[in-house]
Parts: sequence; C-alpha cells; structure tokens
Amino acid sequence: MSQVEESIEVDVPVRTVYNQWTQFETFPQFMEGVEKITQVNDTLTHWKAKVGGVEREFDAEITEQIPDERVAWTTVGGEAKQAGVVTFHRLAENKTKVMLQLDYDPEGFAENLGDKLGFVKRQVTGDLKRFKDYIESRGAESGSWRGEV
Repeated sequence: MSQVEESIEVDVPVRTVYNQWTQFETFPQFMEGVEKITQVNDTLTHWKAKVGGVEREFDAEITEQIPDERVAWTTVGGEAKQAGVVTFHRLAENKTKVMLQLDYDPEGFAENLGDKLGFVKRQVTGDLKRFKDYIESRGAESGSWRGEV
C-alpha cells in the first residue's frame, strides 16, 4: 500500500469549499483522468477513470462525512483499491486549507513504476490545484449535500 498526503489553501470560505467537494459528479471538471462519476446514493459513487492509458471502473463508499470538516471513502468493488480522507480547515473567513490523504494499492508493472516515480503524488497535487482554480473562479459552490455519514 502506498500513501500520498497533500494540501492546498483556497481563498473561499470553508462551507463553500466543503459544499463543492460533496458534488462528486463535478470531479471530472478538475480531476485529470476521471471521466465520469455517478452518485448512486448518499454513500455510494461509481467512478470511470483513465490514467496513464489504464482504464479503471470502481465503486467508492463514503464511510464518514461531517459537514465542513471531512469526507472519508474506500473502494468497495471494481478495479481499484484505495481509501482516503479529505479534511477542511478554516484559516480565515475566506480562506480554507484542504488536506487530502490517499492510500492506494498499485497493480501491475506500470502502476508500480508510476508509483515509484511519484506519478500519483503529482496527480493529486495537480487535481488540488485545479480544484482551487475551479472553486475560486466560481466563487460559489455548484450545489451541496449537508448530510452526515
């Protein structure tokens, strides 16, 4: 199992940042390689991704969700094995720190080589930067889900 930890500061209130993060179906707009996410129910999402020429399809279950604080998940089926948590920290009225921790299990030669070369860390760093640009340029969330899991 490999792990990536990354964070970014976003010039938007924590509530707005959290609300946008709960809109999983918008992830393809800022996550490179994510082709489609379908929200199956309050705690289950279905992902289609293509990273480094490798297509993956899997389900992810939300295991913990606390408004304005954290969202945790784990894969429950399909072609990827990962778990993670994203936490939201209010730094000021209009500044939020987003921290992401991801545990993943690379499979096969290509994924293991990519892992050793830091591909996943660079991918996460880029995705967080694109999320920052996405939410700051909008200035408001595209929706929200305020339930707790």
